This record gives sequence, C-alpha cells and structure tokens, in this order.
Amino acid sequence: MTKIFFCFLLPLFIAFSQTSPTTGADTTFVQSIKRNPMKLRSEKLSHFRFYWHDIATGPNPSVVKIVQPPANKTTPNNFGTILMIDDPLTEKPEADSKLLGRAQGFYGQASQEEIGLLMAMNFVFSTGKYNGSTLTILGRNPIFEKVREMPVIGGSGLFRFARGYAEASTITFDTKTGDAVVEYNVHVLHY
Repeated sequence: MTKIFFCFLLPLFIAFSQTSPTTGADTTFVQSIKRNPMKLRSEKLSHFRFYWHDIATGPNPSVVKIVQPPANKTTPNNFGTILMIDDPLTEKPEADSKLLGRAQGFYGQASQEEIGLLMAMNFVFSTGKYNGSTLTILGRNPIFEKVREMPVIGGSGLFRFARGYAEASTITFDTKTGDAVVEYNVHVLHY
C-alpha cells in the first residue's frame, strides 16, 4: 500500500514543486507579437476638412461651463475655466450643412497671460466609411492666432495608430454670445 501511495503522490509532489507563482522578474505580462498582428495595410496620409460649431446659446447649446475659477481668484481672461463640448462637425461653415460627426471632450483656459486653451477632444465621425471611427486631439489652442496647430495623438476604428496634426482657423466668433465656427484641416497618418 505504501508503494502505491508513493507511486501516485511522488510524481504529483515533484510536478507541483517545480511550478512557482510568477515573480516580479517574470515577464508573463508582456509578450512579443508578430510585426503585423492586425493585418494592417500600408500606412497612408489623409486630409480632412470640416467645420466645428461651438454653440453657447439657444435652446440646445453644444458647450457648457463645468468649472468656474474660485471667486477669490480673479484673472482678466478666466484662467481655470473648463467647458465640456459636444460640437457638431459639418461639411461646410453653415450650421445646416451635412453633419459629419461631433467633437466631444473639453477645453480649458490654461494660460494666465493670453487666451490660450488646452483642447482635449475626440472627433467622432458618423457618416460614410469613417462612421464610428475617432481621431483624438490634445494640444494648445491660442484662439486669437490666425492658424493654430494641435497634434493628433491617436484614434480608433479606421484610425487605429493614427498620428498627425490639426490646423484650426476661426471663421466666425461672436464676442457677445461666445458662438464660434472654426475650420479644421486635419492631416493624419493611419492604416
């Protein structure tokens, strides 16, 4: 009986004693992958032009203030103010032109010296080939400069691994209401 016990338990004991939980030096959380695991096609450069409508007025504004600077801190340019956006992106500058998607994210007054915004937004496309795909913008936007450049830092869907830049040029800006139309020219490398 003892021989049978050792015949079955000894191999099990040896097998379990040679396995150990992963340690900090073990690299099981990362692995090498094939160069083209997602069957990516060759990279291409695309240019997109559309119009961003920042609407602060009316029954359905597309921008709302979510952070107001503390009352005891006054600056001439509203430093610290943050606004959330869900702005229409259209084919032409007119608000009733074809809707291509939406700009969703936020921007904040990040400069104490001038009107310089920090923009963090996704261009979410809702038509045609790019329906459901997004481009992500994160950068500085000094709004009173004629042309502003911000980086494209990524994307999703057909813009996976995207990189590039966006140039913004103000078409109209109403100083009383805050409503604005901005032309975006986006140059993006993607697969």
